Amino acid sequence: MCLFRFDEVIYCLESAFVISMEGMYPYHDVMENTHPKKERTLVIIKPDGVQRSLIGEIVRRYERTGLKLVATKMLIPTSEMATEHYMVGGEEWLEAVGEKAAAAYAKKGQKSPFSTYRENGLAILKANATYLSAGPVVAMVWEGNGAIGVVRKITGSTEPMSSDVGTIRGDFTVDSYQISDVDSRSIRNLIHASGNAEEAEKEIPIWFKENELLNYRHLNEAILYDVNLDGILE
Repeated sequence: MCLFRFDEVIYCLESAFVISMEGMYPYHDVMENTHPKKERTLVIIKPDGVQRSLIGEIVRRYERTGLKLVATKMLIPTSEMATEHYMVGGEEWLEAVGEKAAAAYAKKGQKSPFSTYRENGLAILKANATYLSAGPVVAMVWEGNGAIGVVRKITGSTEPMSSDVGTIRGDFTVDSYQISDVDSRSIRNLIHASGNAEEAEKEIPIWFKENELLNYRHLNEAILYDVNLDGILE
């Protein structure tokens, strides 16, 4: 018997099935796939991170939290791929990043050299795409409870100079908005990390095919997620 309905999905608890517009699935499988421990986020070690030989250190920082690596590859992005990556937010992102940059100019007592927020956003997009496609990068997908927030906390704020000690950006680079503005380039902050769930959902398919995202059980998950910690005692 189907007991309740939510967002066009009918939950049939007695039959242990979930019926949606796309078909009928085992209740356990649906709940497992939507469990918080299945949250995924995209991380890219940018060209400066690769050239600084920080791949192992960066992976170690994320891995030690208990997050699970479910996909990774090394590649040289094309400028088109880099542009697609930054444009997942569309026109809204261009306007927002342009407005933020204009506010930064104003804070320094300067006038933005761009006539509109969008024009400023396009300049930032070009600089970011040039930076990301400048050399080899390492793209990764990490999975686990709160993966997006955990990764961003460990990574640090966008500007390395103002990132906290103990974060990757705070510990391993000294770039700042000031010097990047002087040189008219993107800030070199080692890593890209998805900002939220919607962003991650759009970004991951740019870098990985569905069959490149691995589903497997890591031994750490027994300690992190098993309800009764089964299997510890002999």
